[in-house]
Amino acid sequence: MRLVVFGLAVSSSWGNGHATLWRGLIGALTRLGHEVVFFERDVPYYAETRDLTRLPDGAELVLYPDWWSVLPRARAEVARADAVMVTSFCPDGPLASELAWTEAKGLTVFYDMDTPVTLRRLEGGERVDFLPPEGLGDFDLVLSYTGGMALDLLRTRLSARRVAPLYGHVDPAAHRPGSPDPAFRGDLSYLGTYAADRQAALETLFIDPARQRPGLRFVLAGANYPPDFPWTDNIYFVKHLPPPDHPAFFASSRLTLNVTREAMASMGWCPSGRLFEAAACGIPVLSDAWEGLGDFFTPGEEILTARTTADAIAALELPDAELARIARAARDRTLSEHSSDVRAAELVDLLGGDGRRRATSQPEGTVACGE
Repeated sequence: MRLVVFGLAVSSSWGNGHATLWRGLIGALTRLGHEVVFFERDVPYYAETRDLTRLPDGAELVLYPDWWSVLPRARAEVARADAVMVTSFCPDGPLASELAWTEAKGLTVFYDMDTPVTLRRLEGGERVDFLPPEGLGDFDLVLSYTGGMALDLLRTRLSARRVAPLYGHVDPAAHRPGSPDPAFRGDLSYLGTYAADRQAALETLFIDPARQRPGLRFVLAGANYPPDFPWTDNIYFVKHLPPPDHPAFFASSRLTLNVTREAMASMGWCPSGRLFEAAACGIPVLSDAWEGLGDFFTPGEEILTARTTADAIAALELPDAELARIARAARDRTLSEHSSDVRAAELVDLLGGDGRRRATSQPEGTVACGE
């Protein structure tokens, strides 16, 4: 199968959760013998923080300055592809969608890697630049980063005809148990880009515990944190953490926190890539609670959950042996069910095995995959 993708960015992980996911998925697809061409608009803020310049053998990264200059190459790649995919937050999403619909001989796919955020913006009357004005009805298949009610809403609000979840995942070769780094030492860590709709949960589960336990050390890594963020004396900040440093970051704390964006948590079935990354690194995870979490990890056995500051503090007070047991169980579950290889196999299956089977030949409806 030859897959052509028009996406946000794979070359820079700065403030961009898509990059790590695509790196893992592309690597897994090429190991299965498939080819991937990824089109990424070359913008300054990603160029300045680029932490990948070449994809594995069997895949190619096409960096382009603007749509019209890359159009001849894009048209040629689309015409010879078995499947053409456009993703959420692709800066040329509507144009790439139109090209797929008019030139593709294989499947046309839209992958919303931010589905609840997309739907929340539409509900609020906002214009969503990466969506085609016509909606998603002309795509053969619409994939969603989240499951649950998001799948039905993609059909009713955006006219998607065939929908399926393709959840987050982790590349175990990139995220595995690492050696602690004294620079990242902490009792509780958190890795994530700043988002306003995560802030309330972050304050409850990270900042308030830091205030109430001044003798403990809290470490936060991520991009785009505002000047008025409510830092405390025992919260230590890492401005940008490239993926190669993730294992050392996770290994340097007793426990790490996963916080889900509110729009995603409200719909459920929304595991982030960071959740799987931490678990694959062998660190116990404390997560906010949301519907469907138990489909990915068993609470109390493979993951800890918290709704209140007291819950977070109680998790911090667990013995090391209990935390280690939970971490081992989560890593085992991640490697067997949530790796990039597993998701790549799911994607190939959704594309018909070799990507050549048109989804329009299938009965319309929702594909229940992993729900």
